[in-house]
Formats: sequence, C-alpha cells, structure tokens
Amino acid sequence: MIRFDTLTSGSRAIICISVILMCGFLMTRITKLLSLPNVTAYIVTGILLGPYALNIIPLSFVEGSSFLPDIALSFIAFSTGEFFRIETLKKSGKKALIITVCEALAAFVLVFVLSRFILHLDLPFSLVLSALATATAPASTMMTIRQTGASGDFVETLLQVVALDDVLALLAYSAAVAVCESCSGSGNVEFMSIIRPIIENIVAVIGGALFGLLLKDFIQEKRSHDNRLIVSLAIIFGYCGICTIFDISPLLGCMVMSTVYINLTGDTRLFKQLNYFSPPILLLFFVRSGINFNLDALFDNSNTVGTYSLFVIGVLYFITRIIGKYIGTWLGCKATGKSGTVSRYLGLALFPQAGVAIGLAALGARIIGGSSGLALNTVIMTSSILYELVGLVAAKTALQLSGSFPENDKPKKRNDIVSSQIMENEKAYDEAIQEEEGNR
Repeated sequence: MIRFDTLTSGSRAIICISVILMCGFLMTRITKLLSLPNVTAYIVTGILLGPYALNIIPLSFVEGSSFLPDIALSFIAFSTGEFFRIETLKKSGKKALIITVCEALAAFVLVFVLSRFILHLDLPFSLVLSALATATAPASTMMTIRQTGASGDFVETLLQVVALDDVLALLAYSAAVAVCESCSGSGNVEFMSIIRPIIENIVAVIGGALFGLLLKDFIQEKRSHDNRLIVSLAIIFGYCGICTIFDISPLLGCMVMSTVYINLTGDTRLFKQLNYFSPPILLLFFVRSGINFNLDALFDNSNTVGTYSLFVIGVLYFITRIIGKYIGTWLGCKATGKSGTVSRYLGLALFPQAGVAIGLAALGARIIGGSSGLALNTVIMTSSILYELVGLVAAKTALQLSGSFPENDKPKKRNDIVSSQIMENEKAYDEAIQEEEGNR
C-alpha cells in the first residue's frame, strides 16, 4: 500500500489535489439530495479528509498550499466587481449602499457589545471579531443563485449588497487591525499603525484601477477565446502576487480591477469564462479550509478566551451576527423604501459567511498572534461551517420566498439548469470559434 510519507512532494501534492477534487464532487451528490449548496459539501469534505476524521490529506499539503486563500479571494472579488456598473449604481447604488451600511453596522455593534461588554474579551480580539462579522459570502451566495437560476430585483439588490458588504468588511477589518497594533506601541508606532492600513488600501485601489486598464488594453475583440482567458488569468494572478509580497489583501484591488474593466468595455463574456475556470479553485479553497479546521481546540475546555470556551464564543457569535444582519437589513430597506418582500427576506440571504471572513481571519490571527490568534481562527471557522449549513439554506429559502425563482417562482430542476448551461457553453464556444476563424 502506498503511503503519503513515502512519496515525493510533487507526487504527493498532485494526488492530494486529485483526491480533494473527486471527494468534493462526490460530496455534492449527497448535499444535492438534501438541497444544500455545494460550498457546504466542500467544507464538510475538508473536515472528513482532515486530521480529525479520516486523516487522508496530510497537513503538509495545507501548509504548502497557503497561496490558495489569496487566489480564491482574488477570483471572488473580481467576480463581484461585475455588479458595480455605473448605470446600475446610478439607479440603485445609493439604496444598496444605505442597506449595506445599516446591516454591517448593526452586526458590528451587536457582536462588539457581546464580546467586549458581555463576555469581557480583550479589545483586539473583540474588534477584529466584530469587523469580521460584517462580511458575507459572495462565493456562496453567487453559487446558490447560479444553481437555482434566480433573477429579478431581489437578486440584483442582494448581489450589490453582498459586493458592497465585503468592501465595508475590508475597511472595518483594516481599521480594527490598526487600533489593535496601536494598542501596544509607542506614540510613533501608534500613528504609523493607523496611517499604514489607509495608505495600503489607497495603493490597492490605485493598483487595481491600473491593472483594470491593463486588462482592458490586453483583452481586445480580436483576441481568441483561449487567449482572453490566458491573459486575464496572468493579470489577476500577477496582481494577487504583488499584493502578497506586501502582505496586502487582494480583495479590494481585484474588485476595483473588474469594476474598471466592466465600465470601460461592457464585456460580460470574460466574467463567464472565469466562472467556468474558478469552480475547481474555490473547491480546493473551501476543502482546504475544512482540513485546516482545529476541531480539538473547539471542544477542549482548556482552550479559552477570557473565561469562556471557544465553543460558547462561537455559538454566541453565530446567533448575534444573524440578529444584527437581519435587523440592520430590515432597517436599511425601510429607510430606502424597498418593498415589503425585499425587507422581509433580504436579511435571510445575508447569513452565509465563508470565503472572505475565513481569509481575513487567517490574516487577523497572524496579527493578534498567540492563543488569541488561533482562537479567532477557530471561532470564525466554526461559525462559517454553521453558516454554510444553516445560512445557505436560509439564503435559498429567501430566494424562493421573494419570488426570484424562474417558472412561476419554482426552482428549476437540476437537469434544466444543466441543459441550459450546456447550451450556453456551446453557443459561447461556437461564437468564439467563428470569431477566431474570421480573424484568420
């Protein structure tokens, strides 16, 4: 029998990727029967393959694939930028921004009150945890929308709020980290620790805009279907790599990059191409997150923050964030005059929390350091699993109750969705071939 520790690092990595992809796919066959989204299957797969269950994937693979969160966040952010079209923002951008600020602020305040004044946790931990509470899961939400074929005003509002949500989450996270770093420094360090995240975000925005212009210049109509994909991946990966060199999150910059591109070109074909390429990367990212989940730390009573176990903190955080999201969304919808359907059900669709929060939690854990950093990562990972199991069901229910499903508000059958996707892929492929032949 072949053992992983007897293989070379290259062969071990290749086999691990193959096992992860196949097990992730097979798990979606089970979650499909339970009407659960694919992200749920991926995280559960990671837990099962990890050291606390079957122990099939070694932790050396997790350590060697530390670049995956940055790449996955880049794709997630780039795909959300498509919804920041100027004409759309002029029509509903102000309302979406007000709703986003209300629900993000409500989640932040309630979680901070819970962690700092009720659980009496230290200030750095409370601030970062509260900042992470503002984030939602754009990948999970968009995958659910794609799987169900949902559309309409409710979906457009949801996508805008989710995209704006993660911009606010990144800003809140940067501010929280700045305060945390200034708490333990001298006067000069305090000033620089506050200014540095602001400068980093400004540089990220400028860099993303420049790379968006670069993408626009390279992705021309005469480019073949294959070359468009190659060039776009090279530019996205390049920007992500530059961000990692300076330890900056690529999230905000990639959003700006795709926003600049879509507004200058109006080209939606590139986003469809990337949507066909990104699912394996997102699968690897979510499964890896499940493998990295420290299950022992969650249930070990000796692992505490303050006087409370991580399990208690995780459950209370899970409940409090849900309350904050729903109340804040309802208030925001009422303030902007949204319909009763949107105000009742939009909050349900904002419960999921995975990719962005998990990625930022990993960065926050490094900054806080020590046992508190590990505790933060464990709490966010635990709550993310609960949100993927419960929150995505709530999001799917919200889409159905809001009348966003096609065919008289009924969800499409899976075969119908697959057939329509196949037809769309074939049509896009035929158009690309004809275009390439014409260029020749």
